[in-house]
Amino acid sequence: MRIDLADVPALERGVSLLGSGGGGDTVTAAALLRRWLADAAGGAVRLTAARDLPPGTRVVPLGLVGATAVFTEKLPGGGEFRAAVAAIERWTGERADALMSIEVGGLNGVLPLAAAADLRLSYVDADLSGRGLPRLDQLSVAAAGRGLAPVALAEPGGQVLVLADGTPAEIERTVRSFLTGSGGWAVLALAPILAGDLPGCSVLGTTSGALDLGRRVLAAGESPGADRLAAATGGRVLTLGRVLEVAHRMGPGEHGRPGFGRGSVTVTDHATRSLLRLEMENEYLLALRDGEVVASTPDVLAVLDRRTCVPISTEVLRHGTEVAVLQLPAAGFWTDPRHAPALRPRAYGIDSDPVLLR
Repeated sequence: MRIDLADVPALERGVSLLGSGGGGDTVTAAALLRRWLADAAGGAVRLTAARDLPPGTRVVPLGLVGATAVFTEKLPGGGEFRAAVAAIERWTGERADALMSIEVGGLNGVLPLAAAADLRLSYVDADLSGRGLPRLDQLSVAAAGRGLAPVALAEPGGQVLVLADGTPAEIERTVRSFLTGSGGWAVLALAPILAGDLPGCSVLGTTSGALDLGRRVLAAGESPGADRLAAATGGRVLTLGRVLEVAHRMGPGEHGRPGFGRGSVTVTDHATRSLLRLEMENEYLLALRDGEVVASTPDVLAVLDRRTCVPISTEVLRHGTEVAVLQLPAAGFWTDPRHAPALRPRAYGIDSDPVLLR
């Protein structure tokens, strides 16, 4: 399968939905992908299923980490991707045969494709999240017990950092500290993963799935009814209504460090007048209808503009906006009891059991 310029609008819509209100600016990322595809050999990136690769193929997970708001002000020149991949190759002594994303939800569902076009490498139809995630220690490789180290970081000012060792939580803290003093964002590369190992530590089929999801939502047109929207997404419409209130606060941190921003959104349902409240961090995490939990992470909760069906991030949702709130099923990796604790509500400090579609 090839991804070319004609596929970018559907891909951008799909990954923005899977961002669950987080993941960064997909519009800017899609514009950068168009630029790189225009310069790529054949104008496309080859997308390959993990099962179609020789088991010994070395696949490097890649993505952008840090303050995605800063990313739109300080765009990558492309050298960051090459520097991060080259650093992890030097440290491990293993050449990258292919790339994959660390996170399909949000801009990381798009940018690593640009890196593959630039580096002339194939792209694997898998990622380490299956949705949008806030922390590196929640990636599927960490949930599967493989760890994260070594990690290479390349920031736009030219600095390159390799973290040779550390637990996933330690890697997460160190990366955030580095980003604070280095411009806000960096490209991260993990050590190569053999293609034969991907089924046990990654979420498969996510890029093709995001592309298909985006095509179906775009085909639904503007202002679709609840039934049509649910059919197009394979999910459930929790409410169609108007945002009554948006509240933001600082979330809990660790060891004296501030946490991610927290908040809540209240939506009045037009048909029933019930109140749906969404608890959010970087992503939408939990939905309560009139005080009863009706949906939660690891399922994807998305808020869409009622007319255009464009997903609205947690950062820009405002009072008075007409919205549709969706619940999309979690990837099977995250419903596996061995991996589920990493994304359950309690992993975010919310005292609730998961409430899922399946």
